[in-house]
Amino acid sequence: MNTFLQIDAEAEKQRIVSFLKKTFKAQGIEKAIIGLSGGIDSTVSFYLVKEVLSPENIIAAHLYYDSPVFPLFHDVLDEAHIPHEDRYELSIKQPVEAVANVANIAATEKVRLGNIAARIRMVVLFDLAKKYNALVCGTENKSENLLGYFTRFGDQASDIEPIEHLYKSQIYQLAKHLGIPQEIIKQNPTAGLWANQTDEGDFGFTYEEADQVLYLHVEKHVTPSELIKQGFKNTEKILQWKKKNEFKHQVPYVL
Repeated sequence: MNTFLQIDAEAEKQRIVSFLKKTFKAQGIEKAIIGLSGGIDSTVSFYLVKEVLSPENIIAAHLYYDSPVFPLFHDVLDEAHIPHEDRYELSIKQPVEAVANVANIAATEKVRLGNIAARIRMVVLFDLAKKYNALVCGTENKSENLLGYFTRFGDQASDIEPIEHLYKSQIYQLAKHLGIPQEIIKQNPTAGLWANQTDEGDFGFTYEEADQVLYLHVEKHVTPSELIKQGFKNTEKILQWKKKNEFKHQVPYVL
C-alpha cells in the first residue's frame, strides 16, 4: 500500500468519536442498533460506537441466512459488556425464501436473492431501531461506496455512517489500532449473501489495488492511461465497476 493511504489511526479514531458524539446529541437519541456480520467493517464500526455509548445503549444483531457465521459474536459483545437482552442472533432464511417464492425467484438467481437478503436485514435493523428509539449505525466504507458495491435500501440504508469516508485499506489500519481480533482482520471480505461469496471474487481485483486507483483517480484526478502506466493493471476494470454503479448515487430521479 502506498503511503498516501496511510492514516494517523488514533487521530482518526478521535475524529470519528467526536462526530458520533455530536450526532447522537444533536438527534437527542442515546441508543444505536448495529448489524454485526463478523467482518472487519461492522466490527470496527461497533468498536467506535462503544467508545461513545454505554453498553446498555447498544443493540447488536447478527442476521445470518442459514447458520451463524460470526463465531466471535458473543465474545466481542461480552468484552464490551453488552447485555444479553440487547443481542439478536437471528436467521433471515425464512423471510428471504418467502419473498423469493412470492416473486418466483429461482435458487440460481444469486444476485436477486442476495439483494432480498440485504434488504430484509435492514428491515429487521430499522424495526429494532423503532423498538429501542435508536439510530441504525451503518458499516459501509469508501471503497464500497465508490464502487457501488451495495444494495440500495439494503446494506446502504442507515442513519449514521462512522467509516464511509475511509478506504478499505484504511479500515485495516484502524482495526489494528482498535485491537480488533486477528481472526476478524484476516477474514476474506464478504457480504455473506451466498456460500463462498467474497468481495474480491466478485470484483476480479483486490481492495488494495482498487483503493489506490480510486484515490488517485477520484481525489487526485490522475487519468486512466497514467494509472495504467504506473502499473495498475486493473485500472479499466476498477473504473468500469465504478461507472456501471454510479446510478445508485443518483436515484431517485425527480422532476
